[in-house]
Amino acid sequence: MDVDLRKLRYFVAVAEELHFGRAAARLHIAQPVLSRQIRALEHELRAELFLRDRRSTVLTEAGRQLLVDARPLLASAEALRRRVHRAAHGRPTFTIAFMPGIIVTAEARAIARLHPDLSVAVVRTSWNDQVEVVHDGRADVSYVRLPVDHRGLRLRPLFTEPRVVVLPRDHRLAGKESIDLADLAGERLLQDPDAVPEWRDLPDRRTDPEPRPRPELNSVEEKLEHVAAYAGMAILPLSTAAFYTRPDVVHVPVADLGHNQVCLAWAEGNRSPLVDEFVDIAVRQARAAGLSPQESAS
Repeated sequence: MDVDLRKLRYFVAVAEELHFGRAAARLHIAQPVLSRQIRALEHELRAELFLRDRRSTVLTEAGRQLLVDARPLLASAEALRRRVHRAAHGRPTFTIAFMPGIIVTAEARAIARLHPDLSVAVVRTSWNDQVEVVHDGRADVSYVRLPVDHRGLRLRPLFTEPRVVVLPRDHRLAGKESIDLADLAGERLLQDPDAVPEWRDLPDRRTDPEPRPRPELNSVEEKLEHVAAYAGMAILPLSTAAFYTRPDVVHVPVADLGHNQVCLAWAEGNRSPLVDEFVDIAVRQARAAGLSPQESAS
């Protein structure tokens, strides 16, 4: 049986919305059409994907498994489409993605010098899409900050750097030479705790009696705005905090917080020789900058 990618896209929309009406509106199709397509997919897979009644739509165990597998499959299909389109239309392109605080100018110039006919592009990412850009083909390689989901990726560790806490300038801990993570237990973490795994293990960390939804922060600038407005604190790599300076916030080293690992990531299925060349360039550049690349990982 061949899996119909269109039906998979429909399924993912329903799985994310958990509402056929909203999913149909998002897909710009009629709800009866969407329902028929989902029933057809269930018939093809011989599995019930949703439990539905008049009040709710929930994923079955089979549906949860399909959602895990469908997203990377759809991303790989989109990456294939992008690469074929670039190959068929004009000048070949190599795109480098990077996280805030990481400068890739030297590496971009190096790959461009080796391939004068190559159009080299860069794209800035965030915590939310730093690996997504290589899965869906928007970037050939991406400088990522761990932790990330390794599935479907190859990773090459490049260097580590300290992490700091960013606080309002008049905060009680501002001006300290260094603090411990426990000193922050009474503070509100603005980020997804997955970005700071140590926070989950911190005893007596702040928990609101009436938990407020964490603000959706998609950029460093948004994080700093919330910190400056006394909405909470943010943990950032030192290079990011130093790059995005402003007068109303400060950053303080956290002595017992592990360093942030920076890796180069690319899609497992991307076998372009340009990727191998760029990995060598990135490692050499890290060494030239006095950083300590570690052994490669997959």
